[in-house]
Amino acid sequence: MFSKENLKKIDWVLVIIPIVAVIILSAILIGYPSESHIFLQNCRNFLTNKLMYYYLIVGLVFLLSTLFLGFTKWGKTKLGDKQDRPEYSTLKWGMMIFTSTMSADIIFYSLCEWMMYANEPLIKQSPDSLNLSLTYSLFHWGPIAWSFYIMLAVAFGYMIYVTKNNKQKFSEACRPLFGKLIDSWLGKIIDLVAIFSLVAATATTFSMSMPLLTAAVKTMTGFGNIKILSVTLIILVVAIYLIASVIGMKAISRLSMIAFSFLGLLLLFVLFDSGSASFIIGSSAKALGNLVVKFIPMAATVENAQFTQNWTVYYWAYWMVWCVATPFFIGSISKGRTIRNVIFGGYFWGLLGTYLSFFILSNLGISRQISGVINAVKLINNGDSYADVIVMIMKTLSHYQVGLILLILAMIGLYSTVFDSITMVISKYSYRSLALSEEPSRLMRSFWAIVFVLLPLALIITGTSFTSIQSVAIIVAFPTGIVMLLIVVSFWCSIVGIKRKKERNDREGNSTIFY
Repeated sequence: MFSKENLKKIDWVLVIIPIVAVIILSAILIGYPSESHIFLQNCRNFLTNKLMYYYLIVGLVFLLSTLFLGFTKWGKTKLGDKQDRPEYSTLKWGMMIFTSTMSADIIFYSLCEWMMYANEPLIKQSPDSLNLSLTYSLFHWGPIAWSFYIMLAVAFGYMIYVTKNNKQKFSEACRPLFGKLIDSWLGKIIDLVAIFSLVAATATTFSMSMPLLTAAVKTMTGFGNIKILSVTLIILVVAIYLIASVIGMKAISRLSMIAFSFLGLLLLFVLFDSGSASFIIGSSAKALGNLVVKFIPMAATVENAQFTQNWTVYYWAYWMVWCVATPFFIGSISKGRTIRNVIFGGYFWGLLGTYLSFFILSNLGISRQISGVINAVKLINNGDSYADVIVMIMKTLSHYQVGLILLILAMIGLYSTVFDSITMVISKYSYRSLALSEEPSRLMRSFWAIVFVLLPLALIITGTSFTSIQSVAIIVAFPTGIVMLLIVVSFWCSIVGIKRKKERNDREGNSTIFY
């Protein structure tokens, strides 16, 4: 329980407002599902039609900022003091980066995103439409998407280990730009945006990919009630990541390795059990080559406005709302590494795991579509759910039961690792000030673990549509993107200012932080 001293440390504004808002939103979704769908769709239409370029520009700013930072003199800056060394091996650090950012939705999207694009005019008019679908998947889960995490991870790591700001909040990352204003209403607004963004991210992830986990468990167990099974699985995931977060970083580290291992086993199993290894390798190489050739036009221009509004805007928004907690986590585990190492190491591990998942799992379904074993696109058009079609595709494997078991274990593991890192970070938002060495109370972590599942449960219970779930991310990402841009500006103000001070002091004072 909280002691009187601990109660005084809590920032009640950042605790009470989010929980009241989540309860009200959940009640509205359950009580007025049709009206909620119309409202969300109208908001999405406005943002994607009128402000499409806003989301695209944010993506380009983050990508170019990481590349510029990584290749210039500032990339040599160490996140820590001169004597600090990395706390984790490169392999363990890479696994923690991937599993703290990639929830179970990577398995869901890897298996079915190519189907989602099938009816888009931009895709249908291509002579090699299925491979173009995979190319766009690699684009939407590629360097721009990872730049959101990486740039903020650098900014937060710099804030924690270089400027020694112990308040681990979004608002504190803006202090170099706004100064003492961060201690006023402005700081509260920024932190509330961050908390609501994370609630939206959790709701989107659970609601999109949980049906696949439920369908897989139903296939293996024969349990028929989908809603009861979904709620049970959510409770199981919450229990696992809550236990891990309460135990601490050792449990999180081990759990990340377990989750990464299950995903790796799933990918290896599908590759060799599918009988389509040569097709998977060839199709993957072709899609990657297409991405290299088309990347600049895809990123800098709107080849097809409808496709960009429907998908690219959604994915940039989806990644943006996840940028509240996971970059803090990446920054916190990167002590002793240089900024350049964090940037290029983050890109390497992030893209390696992400692209391997899409190469193997997407091409499993594409190979079945081309060979006529399963017409997945037709099934989706006829009203079958993505989850059910994915299970059908998995059943084409020679030993599909093994594949489904690995899929279930990988999804539960990835859900757990990403959410245990989230509860660890977001709980720190609930305190007025919490040193890096201090951890939030177990009761506070338990509180946030419960809050995070309220909105997803409401979306699942009401059977909220695919587009409405996407709309939640797009709407909340709008203010989040503004804060993210402010953090980038603040970071540059801080690092350039300290560098100039270092040069003036002729390697005295703060100079050791750069080596």
